[in-house]
Order: sequence, then C-alpha cells, then structure tokens
Amino acid sequence: MGLFELTGFLLGVTFLLGYLNHRYLRLPQTIGLMLIAMILSLSVAVLGNHGFHPLGDFAGKILGKIDFNEALMIGMLGFLLFAGALNLNIDDLSEKKIEVAVFSVFSTVISMFIVGGLMHLVFRVLGLPVPFIYSLLFGALISPTDPVAALGILKEAQAPKTLETKIIGESLFNDGIGVVLFLGIYGAAVTGAQMSLKEFGWLFLNEALGGVALGLILGYLTYALLKKINDFQLEIIGTIALVMITYALSLRLHMSGPIAIVVAGLLIGNKGRRFAMSDETKEHLYSFWLLIDYILNALLFVLIGLEVAVVRFSFSYILAGLAAIAIVLLARYVSIALPVIAMKLFKRKFTQGVINIMTWGGLRGGISVALVMFLQRGVEKDILLTITYMVVAFSILVQGLTIKSFVKRQLEKPVLGGKLRELFG
Repeated sequence: MGLFELTGFLLGVTFLLGYLNHRYLRLPQTIGLMLIAMILSLSVAVLGNHGFHPLGDFAGKILGKIDFNEALMIGMLGFLLFAGALNLNIDDLSEKKIEVAVFSVFSTVISMFIVGGLMHLVFRVLGLPVPFIYSLLFGALISPTDPVAALGILKEAQAPKTLETKIIGESLFNDGIGVVLFLGIYGAAVTGAQMSLKEFGWLFLNEALGGVALGLILGYLTYALLKKINDFQLEIIGTIALVMITYALSLRLHMSGPIAIVVAGLLIGNKGRRFAMSDETKEHLYSFWLLIDYILNALLFVLIGLEVAVVRFSFSYILAGLAAIAIVLLARYVSIALPVIAMKLFKRKFTQGVINIMTWGGLRGGISVALVMFLQRGVEKDILLTITYMVVAFSILVQGLTIKSFVKRQLEKPVLGGKLRELFG
C-alpha cells in the first residue's frame, strides 16, 4: 500500500467514524470519534486475544507503512500547535503572563516527576518491565494538556474569560515544554547517555529560548510579507510555509520546534490578524486552520485506535491504566495547587474554584497521542501506549462530557471556608 492509498484509507476510516457519530451518537466530534475508535479498536484487540487475528494483522500492516517520526513529530505536531496558537488573544495572555508561565513550566515539570515516580511504583507492584526512565517519559508525554480540546469545551462551559485564558495559554506553552522534556529524556533512554541535571537544564533553556527567538523572527518576517498583499489563498499558503519552514529550521538549529511554532502562531494570530489581514482573509484563514486541526486530531484518534488494536496487552496493562488515570489527576491537582497557593501569597487574584477547574479541565489529547506513538516498538511502548490511550479516553469522554456542569458547580458554591478557602478556592 503506497502513501496515496494509505492516506486515502485513513481519511476514509476517519470520515466513516465521524459519519456514525454525526448520524447516531450526536456527540461533539472529538468525543464521538474517540468513543467509536475506542470501541472498534478494543473489539479488534479482544478478538485477537481470542485467536481471531486477521483484523489485527491488517492494522499492523497499515501501521508498518507509517514513519511516525516524520508523520507525527515533524508533520502533525507543528500544524496542531499553530492552529491552537492562532486563536489565543495575546492581550488576554499578557494580563496573565505570570500565571501562564508558571503553569506552563513549573506545573509541567512537577506533574512529570509525580507521574513518573508513582507510575514506576505501580509498574513494580504489577511486575511490568518498565525502567524508571520510561516511567518518567510517560510523565513527560502525559503532563501537557491539549489546547484545542480545552478551547471548545471551556467555551461551551462558559468559563470566565480570565480562567479560560490561563487554561488555554498554559495548554499551548506546556505542549512545547512537554515535548522538550520528552525528547531530552527519550534521547537518554535510547542512547543510554547519562546527563546531569545541570546539563539537562542548559539544554532545556537553550531549546526553549532558541525556539522563542526563532518563532519571533520567522513569524514577524511572515507578518511583514502578509501585510503587503490582500489575497487569502496566498496568505494561507504563507502560513503553511511558516509552519513547515519554522519546524525544519528548528530541527537544524537544535531549537524547540513546538515553542517556535506557538510563538509564530501567536504573532500571526494577533498582530497579523489586526494589521495584515482583510475580513475575508481572516474568515478563510481561520476556517482553514480549524479544518486542519480537526482532520489531524481525528487522524490521531484513528491511528492510536489501530495501535491499540495490535497490542497484545494483559490484564496488568489495564490495571496500570486505571492507576494512571488517578495518578495523572492527582499530579495535575498538586502541580496546579502549589503554584496557585504560592502566587496567592503574593496577592495574585484567581477565580473561585480555579484549582479544581484547572485540574478537571486539563484535558489530554492529540499531543500525548503523538508522543507515545513516536516511541520505538517494544514492550515499553505497548504498555505506555495502552495506559496513555486509557488516560486520553477518560480525559475526553469523562472529563470532556462533564466539564460544563463541573465548572458551573465550582463557580456557584464555595468549596472551603476562611483562609483555607482563600488559598485552595
């Protein structure tokens, strides 16, 4: 099966799943696609474990044709992040820049270590052969939250604008931070090279600051060119070129591609929208990138469904996945609560129930899926793939379907009294 046939097959499956959801389930498309893909993939996996392998073998052949490094880490990731960054208002973001910076960096790192440490204990108890560095790798890939899933659901939940800005801004930047952490740890896991905390810190700083600089330079250059034309087709091509060139250069220069893409997307989505685009261009550009984001997220859910279908997992994988759901939520709560409490002591203001809302509203999605599918095939990947799938499925199906009522309850009723309420609310 060639590239053309493979792409056609994946898009065809995605369309059919979307059709089934639209006609019968009528759930939000992200939730509906995940649900149907999960049911189908688990059905194929169960049939395979009972001796019926044709469907699982076919799925394995499809996956064998895909270069996940090219398709996910270089292809899809940049487009997903750019689509999310286009929709964030930088004025709102600048008002909450301290909170967004703290949540993006410190909360992601705190969550990574909590998840990695606790999951390593779970793996040891269950007798699963997962080294500590792979437990930490799981912490890095599952800690970033998904900006696109969060954006749609929070708008529907009518969350306060300041809270929405914190969650979406954090989601955009913690994706970049999470990818940098993931790639650094993954390099050590594969090569066996030992890196000190200081060396890793300098590498992280170089990639992050380099990514910001690269995104600003290329984003501003594209903005300057867009400002001189009024042709929405050409301007859309310009943004596509921006994403691809930025990511390609970041790889060459050893800078963070995800952070560069987010910075460039913010610049085009704000300065570019205000001063370089006509109303017609804005309408077509944002419709185009919304469609790109929808297609890529849908394809990711189909791909992880195919991956799960070929995994020969055991009951211990399921137990590890259930434990991972609880641990990820706990890590999210702690990693949000600690910075919020610290910032409140310095008189920063927060919406009532912010810790609970940011915990339950921290949805996992396409970024975590892309990172886990990037891993080399082996027993560690099978285990991490299964538990990532379970965490993402729980996040989208359970948290996504209940966040609207959850936000409403948190905003309407006090959680605790006195000083404790002031700190933890």
